[in-house]
Amino acid sequence: MGREFLEGNEAIARGAMKAECDFFAGYPITPASSILHYMLQLAPQIGGVAIQAEDEIASMGLCIAAAMAGRRAMTATSGPGISLYSESVGLAQIGETPMVIVNVQRQGPATGSATKGAEGDIQFTRWVTSGGLPIIALSPATVGESYELTYRAFNLAEQYRSPVFLLTSKEIGVTRESVDLDEIELPPLARRKLVEPGKTYLPHAFEHSKDVPAFSEFGGDHVARFTTSTHDQAGYLTSKPGVVQEMIDHYAAKIDTAADDMALVKEDRQDGAKTVIISYGITSRSAAVAVEQARSRGLKVSSLVLQTLWPTPERAVLSALDGVTRAVVPEMNMGQYLLEIERLAPPGVEVVGVNKMDTALISPAEILQAVEP
Repeated sequence: MGREFLEGNEAIARGAMKAECDFFAGYPITPASSILHYMLQLAPQIGGVAIQAEDEIASMGLCIAAAMAGRRAMTATSGPGISLYSESVGLAQIGETPMVIVNVQRQGPATGSATKGAEGDIQFTRWVTSGGLPIIALSPATVGESYELTYRAFNLAEQYRSPVFLLTSKEIGVTRESVDLDEIELPPLARRKLVEPGKTYLPHAFEHSKDVPAFSEFGGDHVARFTTSTHDQAGYLTSKPGVVQEMIDHYAAKIDTAADDMALVKEDRQDGAKTVIISYGITSRSAAVAVEQARSRGLKVSSLVLQTLWPTPERAVLSALDGVTRAVVPEMNMGQYLLEIERLAPPGVEVVGVNKMDTALISPAEILQAVEP
Protein backbone atom coordinates (compact mmCIF):
# COMPACT_ATOMS: atom_id res chain seq x y z
CA MET A 1 0.00 0.00 0.00
CA GLY A 2 3.03 2.30 0.27
CA ARG A 3 3.57 4.86 2.98
CA GLU A 4 0.66 5.78 5.22
CA PHE A 5 0.16 8.31 8.01
CA LEU A 6 -0.93 6.05 10.87
CA GLU A 7 -1.31 6.30 14.62
CA GLY A 8 0.03 3.55 16.81
CA ASN A 9 -3.42 2.25 17.73
CA GLU A 10 -4.34 1.76 14.07
CA ALA A 11 -1.03 -0.02 13.50
CA ILE A 12 -1.92 -2.38 16.35
CA ALA A 13 -5.26 -3.17 14.74
CA ARG A 14 -3.57 -3.69 11.38
CA GLY A 15 -0.95 -5.93 12.99
CA ALA A 16 -3.72 -7.97 14.55
CA MET A 17 -5.36 -8.38 11.15
CA LYS A 18 -2.04 -9.46 9.66
CA ALA A 19 -1.88 -12.08 12.42
CA GLU A 20 -5.39 -13.22 11.40
CA CYS A 21 -7.04 -12.01 14.59
CA ASP A 22 -10.69 -12.88 14.16
CA PHE A 23 -12.11 -11.91 17.55
CA PHE A 24 -11.88 -8.69 19.53
CA ALA A 25 -13.73 -7.52 22.62
CA GLY A 26 -13.06 -4.28 24.44
CA TYR A 27 -14.56 -1.40 26.35
CA PRO A 28 -13.86 2.27 25.55
CA ILE A 29 -11.11 3.85 27.63
CA THR A 30 -8.70 6.66 26.81
CA PRO A 31 -6.19 6.31 25.16
CA ALA A 32 -6.99 2.78 23.91
CA SER A 33 -10.49 3.43 22.54
CA SER A 34 -9.49 3.82 18.91
CA ILE A 35 -8.21 0.21 18.84
CA LEU A 36 -11.80 -0.85 19.51
CA HIS A 37 -13.02 1.49 16.77
CA TYR A 38 -10.52 0.15 14.22
CA MET A 39 -11.29 -3.47 15.10
CA LEU A 40 -15.03 -2.86 14.71
CA GLN A 41 -14.24 -1.77 11.16
CA LEU A 42 -11.59 -4.34 10.24
CA ALA A 43 -12.57 -7.63 11.86
CA PRO A 44 -15.80 -8.15 9.88
CA GLN A 45 -13.81 -7.76 6.64
CA ILE A 46 -12.18 -11.15 7.29
CA GLY A 47 -15.27 -12.79 8.76
CA GLY A 48 -14.21 -11.95 12.30
CA VAL A 49 -16.16 -10.60 15.24
CA ALA A 50 -15.54 -7.38 17.18
CA ILE A 51 -17.64 -6.51 20.21
CA GLN A 52 -17.94 -3.51 22.48
CA ALA A 53 -18.55 -5.32 25.74
CA GLU A 54 -20.42 -3.91 28.73
CA ASP A 55 -17.19 -3.55 30.72
CA GLU A 56 -13.58 -4.70 30.99
CA ILE A 57 -14.37 -7.88 32.91
CA ALA A 58 -16.77 -8.99 30.19
CA SER A 59 -14.18 -8.14 27.52
CA MET A 60 -11.68 -10.57 29.03
CA GLY A 61 -14.31 -13.25 29.51
CA LEU A 62 -15.43 -13.00 25.90
CA CYS A 63 -11.86 -13.18 24.61
CA ILE A 64 -10.99 -16.20 26.76
CA ALA A 65 -14.07 -18.06 25.57
CA ALA A 66 -13.43 -17.14 21.95
CA ALA A 67 -9.76 -18.17 22.14
CA MET A 68 -10.63 -21.53 23.69
CA ALA A 69 -13.17 -22.04 20.89
CA GLY A 70 -10.37 -21.67 18.35
CA ARG A 71 -10.42 -17.95 17.60
CA ARG A 72 -7.35 -15.71 17.58
CA ALA A 73 -8.43 -13.16 20.18
CA MET A 74 -7.31 -9.72 21.30
CA THR A 75 -8.51 -7.10 23.75
CA ALA A 76 -7.26 -3.60 24.55
CA THR A 77 -7.50 -1.24 27.50
CA SER A 78 -5.49 1.18 29.63
CA GLY A 79 -4.24 1.10 33.23
CA PRO A 80 -7.56 1.17 35.13
CA GLY A 81 -8.89 -1.52 32.80
CA ILE A 82 -5.93 -3.78 33.51
CA SER A 83 -6.98 -3.66 37.17
CA LEU A 84 -10.35 -5.11 36.14
CA TYR A 85 -8.68 -7.63 33.83
CA SER A 86 -6.57 -8.97 36.68
CA GLU A 87 -8.55 -12.01 37.83
CA SER A 88 -9.29 -13.10 34.29
CA VAL A 89 -5.60 -12.86 33.38
CA GLY A 90 -5.07 -15.54 36.02
CA LEU A 91 -7.82 -17.61 34.39
CA ALA A 92 -6.09 -17.26 31.03
CA GLN A 93 -2.85 -18.44 32.63
CA ILE A 94 -4.27 -21.47 34.41
CA GLY A 95 -6.40 -22.34 31.38
CA GLU A 96 -3.40 -21.90 29.04
CA THR A 97 -5.37 -19.54 26.83
CA PRO A 98 -3.64 -17.96 23.80
CA MET A 99 -4.67 -14.30 23.50
CA VAL A 100 -3.22 -10.80 23.18
CA ILE A 101 -3.85 -8.05 25.74
CA VAL A 102 -2.97 -4.49 24.70
CA ASN A 103 -2.32 -1.93 27.42
CA VAL A 104 -2.06 1.62 26.10
CA GLN A 105 -0.57 3.03 29.28
CA ARG A 106 -1.57 6.39 30.69
CA GLN A 107 -0.66 8.50 33.69
CA GLY A 108 -1.83 7.05 37.01
CA PRO A 109 -2.48 6.07 39.69
CA ALA A 110 -6.22 5.43 39.57
CA THR A 111 -7.91 7.62 36.96
CA GLY A 112 -4.82 9.86 36.94
CA SER A 113 -4.50 11.98 33.82
CA ALA A 114 -6.51 10.08 31.23
CA THR A 115 -5.09 11.99 28.27
CA LYS A 116 -1.46 11.90 29.37
CA GLY A 117 1.11 9.19 28.82
CA ALA A 118 3.31 7.21 31.20
CA GLU A 119 5.03 3.86 31.57
CA GLY A 120 3.49 3.11 34.93
CA ASP A 121 2.19 -0.43 34.45
CA ILE A 122 5.50 -2.23 33.91
CA GLN A 123 5.65 -4.05 37.24
CA PHE A 124 1.86 -4.15 37.50
CA THR A 125 1.75 -6.17 34.29
CA ARG A 126 4.40 -8.57 35.57
CA TRP A 127 2.53 -9.22 38.84
CA VAL A 128 -0.98 -8.52 37.58
CA THR A 129 -2.64 -11.57 39.08
CA SER A 130 -2.30 -13.82 42.10
CA GLY A 131 0.19 -16.66 41.86
CA GLY A 132 3.18 -14.73 40.54
CA LEU A 133 3.48 -16.84 37.39
CA PRO A 134 5.70 -15.46 34.62
CA ILE A 135 4.06 -13.52 31.82
CA ILE A 136 5.06 -12.41 28.33
CA ALA A 137 5.10 -8.70 27.52
CA LEU A 138 6.40 -6.78 24.50
CA SER A 139 6.96 -3.02 24.27
CA PRO A 140 7.01 -1.03 21.00
CA ALA A 141 8.57 2.41 20.59
CA THR A 142 7.18 3.45 17.20
CA VAL A 143 4.12 3.07 15.03
CA GLY A 144 5.94 0.52 12.89
CA GLU A 145 6.95 -1.49 15.94
CA SER A 146 3.36 -1.37 17.19
CA TYR A 147 2.37 -3.22 14.01
CA GLU A 148 5.28 -5.66 14.16
CA LEU A 149 5.10 -6.48 17.85
CA THR A 150 1.33 -7.01 17.77
CA TYR A 151 1.90 -9.63 15.08
CA ARG A 152 4.73 -11.17 17.12
CA ALA A 153 2.54 -11.14 20.24
CA PHE A 154 0.03 -13.36 18.46
CA ASN A 155 2.82 -15.73 17.46
CA LEU A 156 4.00 -16.00 21.06
CA ALA A 157 0.46 -16.48 22.34
CA GLU A 158 -0.14 -19.31 19.90
CA GLN A 159 3.27 -20.96 20.41
CA TYR A 160 3.14 -20.96 24.20
CA ARG A 161 -0.62 -21.12 24.84
CA SER A 162 -0.41 -18.05 27.00
CA PRO A 163 -1.82 -14.54 27.28
CA VAL A 164 0.67 -12.02 25.90
CA PHE A 165 0.75 -8.31 26.77
CA LEU A 166 1.60 -5.48 24.40
CA LEU A 167 2.68 -2.52 26.54
CA THR A 168 2.41 0.67 24.56
CA SER A 169 1.53 4.18 25.76
CA LYS A 170 -0.58 7.22 24.97
CA GLU A 171 2.34 8.89 23.17
CA ILE A 172 2.71 5.98 20.76
CA GLY A 173 -0.94 4.98 20.50
CA VAL A 174 -2.35 8.31 19.37
CA THR A 175 0.68 9.81 17.61
CA ARG A 176 0.84 9.53 13.82
CA GLU A 177 3.94 8.66 11.82
CA SER A 178 4.65 7.96 8.19
CA VAL A 179 5.21 4.22 7.82
CA ASP A 180 5.15 1.57 5.10
CA LEU A 181 3.82 -1.55 6.78
CA ASP A 182 4.77 -3.68 3.77
CA GLU A 183 8.45 -2.92 4.41
CA ILE A 184 8.36 -4.41 7.91
CA GLU A 185 9.81 -7.91 7.98
CA LEU A 186 7.67 -10.41 9.84
CA PRO A 187 8.32 -14.03 10.80
CA PRO A 188 6.04 -16.82 9.53
CA LEU A 189 2.63 -16.89 11.14
CA ALA A 190 2.50 -19.29 14.09
CA ARG A 191 -0.48 -21.45 14.94
CA ARG A 192 -1.24 -23.39 18.08
CA LYS A 193 -0.30 -27.06 18.09
CA LEU A 194 -3.43 -29.19 17.68
CA VAL A 195 -3.94 -32.62 19.18
CA GLU A 196 -3.25 -35.40 16.70
CA PRO A 197 -6.33 -37.15 15.26
CA GLY A 198 -7.28 -40.33 17.10
CA LYS A 199 -5.24 -39.50 20.19
CA THR A 200 -6.70 -39.26 23.67
CA TYR A 201 -6.96 -35.59 24.57
CA LEU A 202 -5.83 -34.12 27.86
CA PRO A 203 -6.28 -30.32 27.87
CA HIS A 204 -3.02 -29.77 29.77
CA ALA A 205 -0.92 -32.75 28.72
CA PHE A 206 2.86 -32.54 28.97
CA GLU A 207 5.73 -34.96 29.38
CA HIS A 208 8.27 -32.38 30.49
CA SER A 209 7.38 -29.22 32.42
CA LYS A 210 8.43 -26.93 29.56
CA ASP A 211 6.21 -28.68 27.00
CA VAL A 212 3.31 -26.70 25.53
CA PRO A 213 0.15 -28.84 25.50
CA ALA A 214 -1.63 -29.60 22.25
CA PHE A 215 -4.95 -27.82 21.80
CA SER A 216 -8.46 -28.92 20.92
CA GLU A 217 -11.08 -26.23 20.56
CA PHE A 218 -14.32 -26.12 22.50
CA GLY A 219 -17.08 -27.78 20.49
CA GLY A 220 -14.62 -29.90 18.53
CA ASP A 221 -13.90 -33.61 18.53
CA HIS A 222 -12.82 -33.83 22.17
CA VAL A 223 -14.11 -33.07 25.62
CA ALA A 224 -12.27 -29.88 26.59
CA ARG A 225 -12.38 -29.17 30.31
CA PHE A 226 -11.64 -25.66 31.49
CA THR A 227 -11.57 -24.43 35.06
CA THR A 228 -10.25 -21.56 37.13
CA SER A 229 -9.35 -23.92 39.98
CA THR A 230 -6.24 -26.04 40.46
CA HIS A 231 -6.47 -29.09 38.22
CA ASP A 232 -4.51 -31.96 36.74
CA GLN A 233 -3.46 -32.53 33.14
CA ALA A 234 -6.94 -33.80 32.29
CA GLY A 235 -8.54 -30.63 33.63
CA TYR A 236 -10.07 -32.32 36.67
CA LEU A 237 -10.05 -30.34 39.90
CA THR A 238 -7.47 -31.50 42.41
CA SER A 239 -6.02 -30.46 45.75
CA LYS A 240 -3.19 -33.01 45.76
CA PRO A 241 -0.04 -31.02 46.60
CA GLY A 242 2.21 -32.97 44.23
CA VAL A 243 -0.11 -32.52 41.27
CA VAL A 244 -0.73 -28.85 42.04
CA GLN A 245 3.01 -28.16 42.20
CA GLU A 246 3.60 -30.10 38.99
CA MET A 247 1.10 -27.89 37.16
CA ILE A 248 2.50 -24.66 38.63
CA ASP A 249 6.01 -25.73 37.61
CA HIS A 250 4.68 -26.35 34.09
CA TYR A 251 3.03 -22.92 33.71
CA ALA A 252 6.30 -21.29 34.74
CA ALA A 253 8.72 -23.54 32.85
CA LYS A 254 7.10 -23.22 29.44
CA ILE A 255 7.79 -19.46 29.56
CA ASP A 256 10.97 -19.21 31.62
CA THR A 257 12.85 -21.83 29.62
CA ALA A 258 11.98 -20.01 26.38
CA ALA A 259 13.11 -16.56 27.58
CA ASP A 260 16.04 -16.41 25.15
CA ASP A 261 13.80 -17.35 22.23
CA MET A 262 11.37 -14.56 23.16
CA ALA A 263 14.05 -11.91 23.71
CA LEU A 264 13.74 -9.01 21.28
CA VAL A 265 16.33 -6.27 21.78
CA LYS A 266 18.20 -3.61 19.80
CA GLU A 267 21.86 -3.10 20.66
CA ASP A 268 24.11 -0.18 19.78
CA ARG A 269 27.47 -0.84 21.41
CA GLN A 270 30.50 1.42 21.37
CA ASP A 271 33.93 -0.01 22.04
CA GLY A 272 35.37 1.19 25.31
CA ALA A 273 32.07 2.58 26.62
CA LYS A 274 31.76 2.55 30.41
CA THR A 275 28.14 3.70 30.35
CA VAL A 276 25.13 1.92 28.86
CA ILE A 277 21.63 3.33 28.54
CA ILE A 278 18.97 0.63 28.92
CA SER A 279 15.55 1.78 27.75
CA TYR A 280 12.23 0.66 26.31
CA GLY A 281 9.04 2.07 24.83
CA ILE A 282 8.63 5.73 24.01
CA THR A 283 11.57 6.73 26.25
CA SER A 284 13.97 4.74 24.08
CA ARG A 285 13.51 7.39 21.40
CA SER A 286 14.86 10.09 23.70
CA ALA A 287 17.61 7.68 24.72
CA ALA A 288 18.69 7.29 21.09
CA VAL A 289 19.07 11.06 20.74
CA ALA A 290 20.93 11.22 24.05
CA VAL A 291 23.39 8.58 22.82
CA GLU A 292 23.98 10.52 19.61
CA GLN A 293 24.55 13.78 21.47
CA ALA A 294 26.84 12.13 24.02
CA ARG A 295 29.01 10.68 21.28
CA SER A 296 29.17 14.04 19.51
CA ARG A 297 30.71 15.40 22.71
CA GLY A 298 33.33 12.68 22.74
CA LEU A 299 31.66 10.50 25.37
CA LYS A 300 31.56 6.75 24.83
CA VAL A 301 28.07 5.39 25.46
CA SER A 302 26.34 2.15 24.51
CA SER A 303 22.61 1.52 24.22
CA LEU A 304 20.31 -1.44 24.78
CA VAL A 305 16.65 -1.09 23.82
CA LEU A 306 14.32 -3.78 25.15
CA GLN A 307 11.32 -4.80 23.09
CA THR A 308 10.70 -7.84 25.26
CA LEU A 309 10.20 -6.77 28.87
CA TRP A 310 8.90 -10.05 30.31
CA PRO A 311 10.34 -12.59 30.66
CA THR A 312 13.40 -10.47 31.28
CA PRO A 313 15.94 -10.89 28.46
CA GLU A 314 18.62 -11.61 31.04
CA ARG A 315 21.32 -12.75 28.62
CA ALA A 316 21.10 -9.52 26.61
CA VAL A 317 21.04 -7.37 29.74
CA LEU A 318 24.03 -9.14 31.28
CA SER A 319 25.94 -8.79 28.02
CA ALA A 320 25.19 -5.06 27.91
CA LEU A 321 26.35 -4.66 31.52
CA ASP A 322 29.62 -6.49 30.87
CA GLY A 323 32.56 -4.09 31.09
CA VAL A 324 30.57 -0.97 32.04
CA THR A 325 30.57 0.90 35.34
CA ARG A 326 27.24 2.71 34.95
CA ALA A 327 23.82 1.73 33.65
CA VAL A 328 21.32 4.53 33.06
CA VAL A 329 17.67 3.46 33.01
CA PRO A 330 15.22 6.18 31.93
CA GLU A 331 11.52 5.47 32.53
CA MET A 332 8.29 7.45 32.69
CA ASN A 333 7.61 6.06 36.15
CA MET A 334 9.32 6.18 39.52
CA GLY A 335 11.75 3.36 38.72
CA GLN A 336 10.14 0.04 37.83
CA TYR A 337 12.30 -1.82 35.30
CA LEU A 338 15.23 -0.29 37.16
CA LEU A 339 14.62 -3.05 39.73
CA GLU A 340 15.37 -5.72 37.12
CA ILE A 341 18.61 -4.03 36.09
CA GLU A 342 19.67 -3.67 39.72
CA ARG A 343 18.92 -7.36 40.25
CA LEU A 344 21.15 -8.37 37.35
CA ALA A 345 23.93 -5.78 37.70
CA PRO A 346 27.29 -7.26 38.75
CA PRO A 347 29.32 -5.66 41.56
CA GLY A 348 30.90 -2.40 40.50
CA VAL A 349 28.08 -1.35 38.17
CA GLU A 350 26.15 1.70 39.35
CA VAL A 351 22.51 1.67 38.23
CA VAL A 352 21.06 5.15 37.81
CA GLY A 353 17.40 5.87 37.18
CA VAL A 354 16.06 8.84 35.24
CA ASN A 355 12.49 9.00 36.39
CA LYS A 356 9.54 11.36 36.45
CA MET A 357 5.75 11.21 36.36
CA ASP A 358 4.73 14.76 35.53
CA THR A 359 3.02 13.61 32.27
CA ALA A 360 5.83 15.09 30.10
CA LEU A 361 8.19 12.95 28.07
CA ILE A 362 11.73 12.42 29.34
CA SER A 363 14.01 14.57 27.20
CA PRO A 364 17.43 13.62 25.81
CA ALA A 365 18.92 16.40 27.99
CA GLU A 366 17.55 14.78 31.13
CA ILE A 367 19.12 11.46 30.15
CA LEU A 368 22.42 13.16 29.29
CA GLN A 369 22.62 14.59 32.81
CA ALA A 370 22.87 11.02 34.12
CA VAL A 371 25.41 10.05 31.44
CA GLU A 372 27.89 12.88 31.73
CA PRO A 373 30.56 12.53 34.43
